[in-house]
Amino acid sequence: MGSDKAFAVIAGKPVIAHSIAAFQATSSVSDIILVGRDGKLAALRAIVSSEGFGKVGEIVGGGLHRQDSVMNGLKYVRSGADFIAVHDAARPLVRPEQIEQVLAAARQHGAAALASPMCDTLKRADAAHFVTGSIARENVFTMETPQIFARELLLRAYAAVARDQLAITDEVSAIEHVKGKVVLVRHGEANFKITYPADLLLADFVLRNRER
Repeated sequence: MGSDKAFAVIAGKPVIAHSIAAFQATSSVSDIILVGRDGKLAALRAIVSSEGFGKVGEIVGGGLHRQDSVMNGLKYVRSGADFIAVHDAARPLVRPEQIEQVLAAARQHGAAALASPMCDTLKRADAAHFVTGSIARENVFTMETPQIFARELLLRAYAAVARDQLAITDEVSAIEHVKGKVVLVRHGEANFKITYPADLLLADFVLRNRER
């Protein structure tokens, strides 16, 4: 991106403000913990204050990698929490209804995540980028967030990840490492992660049209 995408403005607010707002508006969510870069914590506090996000209880520094940041955040989860949701700040299009759907699935199965079925044709390639074969897309999904888990399951999974010094890219991978099962919650709405500058324009369009 060339800049901190979480603070880019879409539909009149920073990307991260839209992400927080969805959880603020979700009745089943009681507490929100924000994890960010050390140099951005003051900016996060300012957003929380200006938007009146009363469920945000902690704003803490992150780590070098995603899993380090999640582990830092887990230290601040209150003892009475039964389920923990992890969400990418750069997914501002999530809706409260989707969060509730994933939580309902997590209550039933212990672990659940929002996901979309793969629609594109998939190919394997060699080091020189020549096609070497096809990948069947049946039952192949792109992982999204929120990913929601029973508290003890997620804590146990992350303890195992730290013990075994694994590098993971999402919490589902941590659950897989301890042989846990995760159910995927399919949906038909935009919930893409802001990755490229053009994604900001598309997210802005989606959010502004939702308001109409």
